[in-house]
Amino acid sequence: MAETPNPRVKEINISQEMRTSFLDYAMSVIVARALPDVRDGLKPVHRRILYAMHDLGMHSDKPFKKSARIVGEVIGKYHPHGDSAVYETMVRMAQDFNYRYMLVDGHGNFGSIDGDSAAAMRYTEARMSKISMELLRDINKDTITYQDNYDGSEREPVVLPARFPNLLVNGTSGIAVGMATNIPPHQLGEVIDGVLAISKDPDMTIQELMDVIPGPDFPTGGMILGRSGIRKAYETGRGSIILRAKVNIEQKSNGKEVIIVNEIPYQVNKARLIEKIAELVRDKKIDGITDLRDESDRDGLRIVIEVRKDANANVLLNNLYKHTALQTSFGINTLALVDGQPKVLNLKQCLQYYLDHQKVVIRRRTEFELRKAEARAHILEGLRIALDHLDRVIALIRNSQTADIAREGLMTEFSLSEKQAQAILDMRLQRLTGLEREKIEEEYQNLMNLIAELKAILADEEKILEIIREELVEIKERFNDKRRTEIMAGGLEMIEDEDLIPRENIVLTLTHNGYIKRLPVSTYRAQKRGGRGIQGMGTNEDDFVEHLITTSTHDTILFFTNKGKVYRTKGYKIPEFSRTAKGIPIINLLGVEKGEWVNAIIPIEEFTEECSLFFTTKEGVSKRSPLTSFANIRNNGLIALNLREGDELISVRLTDGSKEIIIGTKNGLLIRFPETDVRSMGRTATGVKGISLDRDDEVISMEVLDETAEILVVTKNGFGKRTPALEYRRQGRGGKGIKTCNITEKNGSLVTVKVVQGEEDLMLITTGGVLIRIPVSGISVTGRNTQGVKLISLNKAEDEYVATVAKVDKEDIKEDELEELPESGTDAAAGAEEEAGQPLTESAEAKDSDDGEA
Repeated sequence: MAETPNPRVKEINISQEMRTSFLDYAMSVIVARALPDVRDGLKPVHRRILYAMHDLGMHSDKPFKKSARIVGEVIGKYHPHGDSAVYETMVRMAQDFNYRYMLVDGHGNFGSIDGDSAAAMRYTEARMSKISMELLRDINKDTITYQDNYDGSEREPVVLPARFPNLLVNGTSGIAVGMATNIPPHQLGEVIDGVLAISKDPDMTIQELMDVIPGPDFPTGGMILGRSGIRKAYETGRGSIILRAKVNIEQKSNGKEVIIVNEIPYQVNKARLIEKIAELVRDKKIDGITDLRDESDRDGLRIVIEVRKDANANVLLNNLYKHTALQTSFGINTLALVDGQPKVLNLKQCLQYYLDHQKVVIRRRTEFELRKAEARAHILEGLRIALDHLDRVIALIRNSQTADIAREGLMTEFSLSEKQAQAILDMRLQRLTGLEREKIEEEYQNLMNLIAELKAILADEEKILEIIREELVEIKERFNDKRRTEIMAGGLEMIEDEDLIPRENIVLTLTHNGYIKRLPVSTYRAQKRGGRGIQGMGTNEDDFVEHLITTSTHDTILFFTNKGKVYRTKGYKIPEFSRTAKGIPIINLLGVEKGEWVNAIIPIEEFTEECSLFFTTKEGVSKRSPLTSFANIRNNGLIALNLREGDELISVRLTDGSKEIIIGTKNGLLIRFPETDVRSMGRTATGVKGISLDRDDEVISMEVLDETAEILVVTKNGFGKRTPALEYRRQGRGGKGIKTCNITEKNGSLVTVKVVQGEEDLMLITTGGVLIRIPVSGISVTGRNTQGVKLISLNKAEDEYVATVAKVDKEDIKEDELEELPESGTDAAAGAEEEAGQPLTESAEAKDSDDGEA
């Protein structure tokens, strides 16, 4: 037997139901909670708070009342949501750092710019502010429409009369479903001037309006950089502006500079800002701050940043702008409800919709006053008739048994309405005096003039506009104040970060464990070879300097890692430290991954099409790619070349397409070939064989060769030599190369191969963190079949050896910084001289004649 369908069960499509239900919910959030009305600039909760305060008589000229009473009134009658949400909304309306013109006058602890929350609602008191009274002025004159509250027991306004353009004046922010609004506050006088301008010339362009309203005006002041973001936001409704703190740099009597922050960007938490600056100083990301104080009081905000005497305050300030909320962006999204529908508005539309609302308000108020005047005139007309026939009226009333009979008799006898007859019956005897009769006549004539005037206003829209202008001007005169936010013409396109950074030569060091820093190149003083050197930096026992290059603060620095990835930054973005400081972990500067370390650092002054990057890996694979392929690199890096399994990137060099390449190996072999032997390839290509290696050998260095240059080699145990490039004949790529150094137990395996001109200085860094700077010209020139001379004395007891070698231009050294060697270094140098130029034995020379060429 078939089942009988249950008539109470309704079959529906669940996907359709979900779609319908979610749309209903979304529209409820959009219309009834999150977005402001374009006419009064208020969300429903703000409107209900102000209306409830008005209804309770909490006007600006009345005593304060407990906030809890206001919140109870709001949630009990109009807004059935959480009491804490309503209270927090009211608190924001009373905060001078959140609202440009506060709508609530708070008494008690209403929070602070440091993020402190307000006291509980049972402790604080509030009332309407003077300017919020203007939002509700004439609300009792039928100027707006009312609707039922959530349970139909009360009536609440759909919109407030809003006698000033609150949407732009105080701004708003809110997140609905699938959309959000973020409207910045503006200066009251400027916005009113904009409304006045558009009321006189509806065809005004937004560009012309910007002459009247130049931009937002935030309660916390600060500066807006540039007008392009403002213009875009005003023209399209969406845009982004850059806000900066207002800062002064003062000089103390002792010559030290002090940075004084007087105004911070809108919605920035002052306490968190100071904490962030302190964190940057503690982590050595910003150097040069000696003291940081918050001297803010009830008279205003004041953050004091004391600058070290040798630091540049402008450079330091620029870094603070870069890394802290002293500079922020404000995304403008002018989304508001127009006739109940969300709409993105430009500046002109915001002003026009407000003006249209005011026309409705003035028209409805005028109609209300006309009805009231006509009703009173109607009564006065009845009184005039009664006074003109006073004896007959008195007799009729005296002879009537009841008031109803008297009223009917008056209506019949003198053709009066019921209201007029009732007014005669209610009239006091004192109105029968001559003076009172004159007052009635005078009032009637005034009313007739008023009625004529009100009708004229309703018949002429220009008269309505004139009333709107007069009332707006009156509000401007009462509440206008000075603009707080300064707009700087030119903005970021005018003030670039690099413009505040001095252009100077620097030394970058990167340790084996990944600590990076920069120093002025003059930190290191020149010594003669064989000296003990100076302590180059503080390192851990298991750490040592692995890379050291000279560059400029304005150069782009490319970092190539063992895994074939490339990262980039600017020279000035690398923190500066003292000579003995360790630096910061490079993972705090670049997005390097676990197990990834930097194997090559290339400074780039400009990305040109003529230049290429030449790569060589540990297994002897080489590749050449255009430099322009690396002009745009993401924050998380970019693949520079694809590596075979087990291979690593060893070296990268900048070339111009006409150079020769040399590749050196750990076992002392070297190959020389033109870079054109390796064709130009794409960024992600693997490459081709550059040198063939024995099983126990690996590439330790790759350099670009100059025909007039010399080839300098340095070994693990601190020996080195120079050899003319002419002694190394050119080969094709892929060969085994020829011997460049006699590797023995005394000098150790090869550490590096450098191309030098003889005019440079050489920096040698040991595993103990010791650094020595010696002129290359002081290193002996010998044949390629020699073992070299001692360049640095090593501590054999601690198994110290040369870790890395770098060249430094001679021009970076001042002559008065040249030091004589200490006596302890002289003997070592003399001993090294005796070893210079020692030829190989006969058998060794004969063995090398085969030289292992491919």
